[in-house]
Amino acid sequence: MGCCTGRCTLIFLCTLQLLAALERQVFDFLGYQWAPILANFLHIIIVILGLFGTIQYRPRYIVVYAIWTAVWVTWNIFIICFYLEVGGLSKDSELLTFNISRHQSWWSENGPGCVRKEAPMPGIKGLDNHSYISVIGCALEYRYIEVMHSSFQILVALVGFVYACYVVSVFTEEEDSFDFIGGFDPFPLYHVNEKPTNLLFKQTYLLISPTGFSGMEGMNK
Repeated sequence: MGCCTGRCTLIFLCTLQLLAALERQVFDFLGYQWAPILANFLHIIIVILGLFGTIQYRPRYIVVYAIWTAVWVTWNIFIICFYLEVGGLSKDSELLTFNISRHQSWWSENGPGCVRKEAPMPGIKGLDNHSYISVIGCALEYRYIEVMHSSFQILVALVGFVYACYVVSVFTEEEDSFDFIGGFDPFPLYHVNEKPTNLLFKQTYLLISPTGFSGMEGMNK
């Protein structure tokens, strides 16, 4: 398969997905979003598996990758619904942190143009003890940044699914054609050469065995 085929395109898509997942994983770690962290980790493993299968011509690995892309699209649709508060979901809930902490997305305080206002907590002395008053001046709300991240993941995953199915079909056709011409069947040659080889051993045995010598002496007499 040449460089401009579906295989090379799938390699590019897997690489792009891997880079996007790593970038997302970094910001989810900064925001202590434990559910997305686990999902991203599993996604990175499956994408690496699909990339390996594409490079090494392993259709089964690509099938696993294709199945996972469907799951990954579903997960990102849920993330979009979560941040847009669709179906009773709330972006202020602790669902993505497993109710361990009240952290939100890292972009909620560090988005483009955001200014974080802080003030000391009343009744507590110390420079490090403070609470946030507000985050102002954001050019774009953090939930829309998360929605754009998920939308990009869905787009690449859908294209990757299409190319994964195409590459699997091409690999399967190539294997079937190779089987048809006997590429994986060494038995015909074995059976063809088996009988002459046995006859040759039998003739050699008769010549060198004692009975063979006695028979030859009788013929000479």
